[in-house]
Amino acid sequence: MTMKRVIDGVHLIPMGNANGYLIEVPDGLTLIDAGFPNREAAVFAAIRALGRTPDQLKHLILTHGHPDHIGSAAAIVRETGARTYLHPFDIPLAKTGGPFRPMTPAPGLLRQVLCRVLYDHNERLMPVAIDEPLIDGKTLPIAGGIDVIHVPGHCAGQVALLWRSGRMLFAADVFMNVTGLGDPLGFEDLKEGRESQSKLADLSFDAVGFGHGKTITHDAMTRLRRWVGK
Repeated sequence: MTMKRVIDGVHLIPMGNANGYLIEVPDGLTLIDAGFPNREAAVFAAIRALGRTPDQLKHLILTHGHPDHIGSAAAIVRETGARTYLHPFDIPLAKTGGPFRPMTPAPGLLRQVLCRVLYDHNERLMPVAIDEPLIDGKTLPIAGGIDVIHVPGHCAGQVALLWRSGRMLFAADVFMNVTGLGDPLGFEDLKEGRESQSKLADLSFDAVGFGHGKTITHDAMTRLRRWVGK
């Protein structure tokens, strides 16, 4: 699959059953999430397809420290010199490259099977240094302002991001939207996960992107709130 425009200024990059998002503004590029290992070529191809060069990638924001979101981070940083961001709870995972915290499968037979098959908390990655911690409630002075929202449950250091200029929510793995809107494959803490889902449903946005599955660009708030039960 190739890069896909989501809204003006945002492009989805398929990165091995996980999504990366490229925010394009005149003064540089920002990548949200780095996908599985060995997916850096997809990022560089997407950047060049926009008429840019890899050294114009200024920021790499990692929503959480799971292998399918930080897997290619070290290779991307090595090529671009991008500044890296991650929540303090997950910085040790990035710096060591694993092992990772175990998860309990989400409710439902399919997720129980897939979580056990696809998630290996003993996986090891190329370590990557983190330049700046992502703090809940902080607005990053990037691309006109990106709000940081701590949303633990699936992962203790998970954050969602709200890009103010585009009114787009990057929901990480609070939800996934592969065969329809639903839970992620697993949780470190189910109660916290439910609270984070409710927290995002209370926000105001026009579009939402997920770590896995299709983006929603029409009635995004309504659909999230309906699923959460609000």
